[in-house]
Formats: sequence, structure tokens, C-alpha cells
Amino acid sequence: MTTILHLIGPGGAGKTTVGPYLARRLGWAFVDLDQHFMSREGNIDAIIEASGYLGYARRNLDVYREVRSALASPTVLALSSGFLTYPEGVEEGYPTLRCAIETDALTSLLLPAFELEACVEAIVRRQLSRPYLRGDSASEERRIRERFPKFMAMPCPFPQRRCAGRRRVAD
Repeated sequence: MTTILHLIGPGGAGKTTVGPYLARRLGWAFVDLDQHFMSREGNIDAIIEASGYLGYARRNLDVYREVRSALASPTVLALSSGFLTYPEGVEEGYPTLRCAIETDALTSLLLPAFELEACVEAIVRRQLSRPYLRGDSASEERRIRERFPKFMAMPCPFPQRRCAGRRRVAD
């Protein structure tokens, strides 16, 4: 089994910025799941529009499994922003996969802040600065407000708590 450091967090948290840097420092490969998805499946917004969010999520899980099975060396893998917040019933094996990623000692949650309002402000600003996204302020704010509690509930330690080597990273 290949060693994988999963980077998780909302869009705009810094996964694709930190990931390549971290991979270079470790001498590992870097993989961005969204880039693999788009090269295989096409535009994410178009897939969601055509197949619905659950259809996109199922396809993204398939792409993840393909990417993971093809890894031949230690890799820093940036997951899609909602990857660990899909509904439990998106597919039968998803809860087990999500639990394995969440509890892996090499999984790191990236957030720009651990306080909701500061996180929302930073994420919305970053997401709206991306010309390839069709989002608007209201939808980006709604998305991060919905996902923030899910990210904070993941079994990663807060800065003042320690848990089996897990950590949260804020910039």
C-alpha cells in the first residue's frame, strides 16, 4: 500500500497551494483530485448540472479510487472540497472510505481560520477570486457555512488538544 498524505478542507483553504510545496519538501508526488476528475470527466459544474451533485460525488469517488490504485510512490493528495462531506448514502462503501481517510494519521485538515466568521470571509474571498469558478458570494458563503461544522467535527485535534499525531493546519 502506497503512503498517502490526504489534504482535506473547503475550496480556498490552500490544498493546491500547500500540497505541491509539501510534496517537494518530502520528495513525494503531488496529486490534485479535482484536476484528475476534470481530465477524465470534464467540467465539474457541467457534471453537477447534468447529473446532480450526488451523480458528481459518485463519479468523484470512482476517480479517487482509480487515482489511489495507480499511485506507485508516496503522494500528497489534495481531495475535492466536499469529498468528506458527501451524504452518507452517496454509495455503499463511502462511510468506510470517509472514516479511513478522516482517522488516518497522515490526513490534514486545512482551514484559513478555526472561527466560523473568519473562515467564511477568507473562503468566500478566495473562491470569488478564481476566474474558473461560476460561484457567487451567496452560494460560496452558504457552502462554507454548511460544511464548516462538518470539517470541525472531523476527528482532527484542535490546537489545544492532541490526538494520535493528527493536526489542523491554519494559515
